Amino acid sequence: MFNDYYGLTGRPFQLTPDPAFYFESLTHRKALSYLSYGLAQGEGFVVITGEVGAGKSTLVAHLMATIDPARLTAAQIVTSKLDGEELVHVVAQAFGLIVDGHDKASALGAIEAFLHDEARAGRRCLLVVDESQNLAIEALEELRMLSNFQLGAHPLLQTLLLGQPEFRETIQDHPQLEQLRQRVIAAHHLEAMELAEVQPYIEHRLKCVGWTGNPKFDQRVYTVLYEASGGVPRRINQICNRLMLLGAVEQRNRIDGAMLTQVLDELELDGTLQLKKVERQAAPAPVAQPEVPPVPVAAPAVPVDAVAMAQLQALLAERDAQIAELQQAVIELANERDEAPAVPAAAGVDNAALAAVEAKLAGIETKMLEQERTIRHTLTMLIEWIEADDASRAAA
Repeated sequence: MFNDYYGLTGRPFQLTPDPAFYFESLTHRKALSYLSYGLAQGEGFVVITGEVGAGKSTLVAHLMATIDPARLTAAQIVTSKLDGEELVHVVAQAFGLIVDGHDKASALGAIEAFLHDEARAGRRCLLVVDESQNLAIEALEELRMLSNFQLGAHPLLQTLLLGQPEFRETIQDHPQLEQLRQRVIAAHHLEAMELAEVQPYIEHRLKCVGWTGNPKFDQRVYTVLYEASGGVPRRINQICNRLMLLGAVEQRNRIDGAMLTQVLDELELDGTLQLKKVERQAAPAPVAQPEVPPVPVAAPAVPVDAVAMAQLQALLAERDAQIAELQQAVIELANERDEAPAVPAAAGVDNAALAAVEAKLAGIETKMLEQERTIRHTLTMLIEWIEADDASRAAA
């Protein structure tokens, strides 16, 4: 409906993955680099994970549009909860194979024969598995077994696994997937877009369907939209669809913050979109409370970084004392050497004294080296604690 009102040639915020709308955010550029590297290797597994709606399928659709079918044969499956035998039959169907019988051995034989034929014709084969987090462990093991097919020393099948964040945890931690982990040659987790990327993303999709500035978006809209969507592309698309529909219904040529607030309230009421909580209402007035006597509170624990700082200061003070001791030893050694020519009869004594000072110097230097290592270790821990504290504050 709003396409006609705004003179657009198509739907700018459709939810179906379309390579024509591919937008290269920073995280998508990284993912594409990993994909390109992985495909260049021609073997093993490439793993791409991300939140629902992060753009995994659009990324792969864009990649597929750039592939030469004369050099690469690709098949894609979207998995539900399949076991190992079911997965083998689904893979065969994805490559267009008709399997005589319904047993696993027949399906595996058909797949292997197909892969050999493609290799002899000069084509590599790629299997794209979407929603991989739904696969059973035995199904993932079957995929690993398919990667064993070879023609001479050349692997015949490469697999791209797409999944939600929990799939990354499964790959990393499950004890039965060690052999599969060893065959992962590239992996990337798609993050949400940054605030600065939301406006270019929206305008990019609009321009793909002939947008020339109508409607115009207020700058504040992009900030609130980012806060509500968390920077997830599919959420942005859903919100913008409703936003432009409201604009067409009310015949608006400018999308403002009040319209966005209305749309967000409607979406929250409908429950059709999981939004990040955005504080749009005033806080309730404080309610008077009866006075309550103060409750003794235990003294707060000393922060870890404060302990580390105190330890570091003590180490530095000790090092300063050792440096002073070393300087004094150097002065004594210099004095001994200056006095040595004046008293030739005591050369043996002087040599013994010099040797004692030099031994003392060596001992102090050894202590200082150990002290330096301890200080560096303490500094490293301190930095790690501070960075972890910064990260936890940023997450909060």
